[in-house]
Amino acid sequence: MVKITDVARHAGVSPSTVSYVLSGKRSISEETRRRVRESIRELGYRPHAGARALASSRSNVLALMIPLRSGIAVPVVMQFAVSVVTAARRHDHDVLLLTQEEGEDGLRRVADSALVDALIVMDVQMKDPRLPLLRSLDRPSVLIGFPADADDLTCIDLDFHAAGAVCVEHLAGLGHREIALIGSPPEVYARQTGYAQRVADGFAAAVREHGLSGDVHPCEATADAARELVARLLAERPGLTGVLVHNEPVVGPVVRALRAAGRRVPEDVSVVALCPDEMAEHAEPPLSSVAIPAEEVGGRAVELLMSKLGGAPVPAATLLPPTLTRRASSAPVAR
Repeated sequence: MVKITDVARHAGVSPSTVSYVLSGKRSISEETRRRVRESIRELGYRPHAGARALASSRSNVLALMIPLRSGIAVPVVMQFAVSVVTAARRHDHDVLLLTQEEGEDGLRRVADSALVDALIVMDVQMKDPRLPLLRSLDRPSVLIGFPADADDLTCIDLDFHAAGAVCVEHLAGLGHREIALIGSPPEVYARQTGYAQRVADGFAAAVREHGLSGDVHPCEATADAARELVARLLAERPGLTGVLVHNEPVVGPVVRALRAAGRRVPEDVSVVALCPDEMAEHAEPPLSSVAIPAEEVGGRAVELLMSKLGGAPVPAATLLPPTLTRRASSAPVAR
């Protein structure tokens, strides 16, 4: 294992100079700093985490708070987690994953410890009870999601309101007049989870703007619930020709339920989904969709947090515009 003394010998400086270059606690000439960093790279030296933390008064650990509540699509959430971990490692930081539903108590427990330098918070509710405490902490934070009141917070997410609207606009452009949103599980709406509420709001606003007939229908994340909902929708609204699905576990079951009821996709009913690209691409038929950009959102959340840790200014709000990819599941309405 390479030691700090090996780096010092290779660079022709003292071990304390190497330590100062790593910690930034003393002014070192640019030439010496360059020589030390070249030696670190050539020798593959990695400072011991504990020593690094003592030197910098930082743990080099970020907290990622993802309460795995009922109704959450865990595979999608884990895509965000992987992107955060990957981006953090590029900055030589580790990630502490917190999945318990502890609310303010869990947030305070982590913030009051020396475990983490900063926090990323997910599953943000419109009136999230964690917000007052987040605003008061002496540690920087970034929210993946937008509450109703985002003042004094740093937030990033897909523009879910625009995502709901662009799906309606796509169906309206194909001539569909009766459509439906098969949405998240009921408990997600009951908690007023931000992304679900914003999709529903964007859907409803676009339905009104285009003079369509369309309602929001929460759906449990099971195949049985999807079959029951599709059967009820077709019975109550025989003129239904367009469906937006924002509930990843039931995307496939909804298409199968439509076929079982004698409705062809897209000849009789067009289906659009708000889901990860790989899910839409591998569906049968491949689904027109707005992608959930988990990798980009997670990575940019880390970049925002590292900028805040470094004292650099960051935008308070970062909304990523939705992109709809048309595939085989949507077509002009049959005349």
